[in-house]
Amino acid sequence: MPDPRFFAVAGPFALAEIAEAVGALLAAGADPAKTLSDVAPLGQAGPEHLSFLDNRKYVEAFATCRAGACIAPAALADRAPPDVAILTSEAPYKSYALAAALFYPVSAPAPGVHPAVVGEGCRIEAGAVIEAGARLGARCLIGANVTIGTAVEIGEDTRIAAGASLSHCIVGARVSIFPGVRIGQEGFGFAVDKSGHVRVPQLGRVLIEDDVEIGANTTIDRGAGPDTVIGQGCCIDNLVQIAHNVRIGRGTMIAAQSGVAGSARIGDFVQIAGQVGVLGHLTVGDGVQLVGQSGIIRDIEPGETYAGTPAVPIRQWHRQTAQLARLARGRASPE
Repeated sequence: MPDPRFFAVAGPFALAEIAEAVGALLAAGADPAKTLSDVAPLGQAGPEHLSFLDNRKYVEAFATCRAGACIAPAALADRAPPDVAILTSEAPYKSYALAAALFYPVSAPAPGVHPAVVGEGCRIEAGAVIEAGARLGARCLIGANVTIGTAVEIGEDTRIAAGASLSHCIVGARVSIFPGVRIGQEGFGFAVDKSGHVRVPQLGRVLIEDDVEIGANTTIDRGAGPDTVIGQGCCIDNLVQIAHNVRIGRGTMIAAQSGVAGSARIGDFVQIAGQVGVLGHLTVGDGVQLVGQSGIIRDIEPGETYAGTPAVPIRQWHRQTAQLARLARGRASPE
């Protein structure tokens, strides 16, 4: 659920109000006067929350969810638990975007100046900005022109180099953040619609565990509802893009110009070489190795090595490469 240190919730709202605001219909049996106080992902929602189903990959989570109400396609409404009120929509993701904006409207900043909390022995260089409610642990180094947003927490002995910006995030101890890094900005979330794309409010955080290194000009987007998580001891090179809701396990290494799309799951001690692309909503198991410029379009079991686009097991990739070379020489081998 959204962290109240970063997001101010409106409401509560009755189901009838929500349905009217988002262009949905109340399914049979739904009480229009029932009130909900927040939005939440399927796996985290409780009786006071509104959630949604758009991707069929999450039907099982939908069938066991505890939400007070869900926005869903009419064709899947019967898969919901009996005590979950359903709002049917032809465009559930768009309807959820409108609902999230209802609960979390953009508001004018409150007037006033509020101090940050700076730990003992910190050094803050020229031009750095530390906003209201931010907390810095002991012995942090904050480089020139760094911006640390409201309520951000930084663990002890963390070093943030010049020009980096951090918002909506909790950073562990002994983290190294190189120049120009961007952490916690809104993820790329839109409900596509012919009448105009609708931005989906990004209501999660970025959680960076201890002993992580993040290279120059890398960007890590905050979650849309679930958090984006970077596990302990990860090493991320320059110019890497980590999208919203991604979870990266312990000790994983990601080389330059790679990108991990939204809601992907990367296991522990994975090695991702340069210019690799990982499709959204996939799972890459522990100990996997991904060869440079690979395009990952399906789940990968632990311990495998993959190469190519679309990526295949490394031995299969070597066979394909050899066959292509034979074809180029006009001496293709029989199957």
